[in-house]
Amino acid sequence: MGEVSLLINGLYVKVPAGTTILMAARQLDIEIPTLCYHPDLKPEGQCRLCVVEIGEWPRTRLVNSCTYPVEEGLSVQTHSEKVLDARRVILELLLARAPKSKLIREMAAELGVTESRFKTEDPEELCILCGLCVRTCRDIVGVSAISMINRTPEKQVATPFKLKSDACIGCGSCAFICPNNVIPYTEKNGIRTIWGRDFELVKCESCGNYIAPMAQLEYWAKLTGDPVERYLICRDCR
Repeated sequence: MGEVSLLINGLYVKVPAGTTILMAARQLDIEIPTLCYHPDLKPEGQCRLCVVEIGEWPRTRLVNSCTYPVEEGLSVQTHSEKVLDARRVILELLLARAPKSKLIREMAAELGVTESRFKTEDPEELCILCGLCVRTCRDIVGVSAISMINRTPEKQVATPFKLKSDACIGCGSCAFICPNNVIPYTEKNGIRTIWGRDFELVKCESCGNYIAPMAQLEYWAKLTGDPVERYLICRDCR
């Protein structure tokens, strides 16, 4: 594919063609804030917090660094005033969306944002609609048990028709990846509860420690073609 040369904050870097600005910046140890980005997921640029300024003055524009591929000779500014002003507005919107989120409050404070000019619909809301849980369930787990429903301001993550989802295998991946720990998830007395469903955890036949819900083990077996019995022994005991 060849390589592409560009400038980021005045620093020269050469990266493979197709690399995003975000990844190129990280090669220079330049930190760009993100919320909806995860290295194991295809970037979708939902939160827009990773915006950077590209081009030469006076013809510059803001783009999402997580989705924008590098270009030969491109000039990028990751922390210009134009960029910082845009991030402040985005964080104000996020503060209005999820005022109780410790993560958002901390990120906002770093840029001097302590309150939002925008209306708060639900002062108890924690979900920032980053979409990480939905994409993980869909693209990594492969079951699509949850999705984004409704339009703003009623937009939210939920199971189909807000009913107990038969597609959910109780793996908990959505809860583990959530940056705000907003997805209800508990484990008690061998029962994992998530999305309103109780999943009985299977014990390792060797050590007796809990492994995962049977629905998850059966799903693994279906994907690999192995008998489900192979997964009744935990990794430590194999």
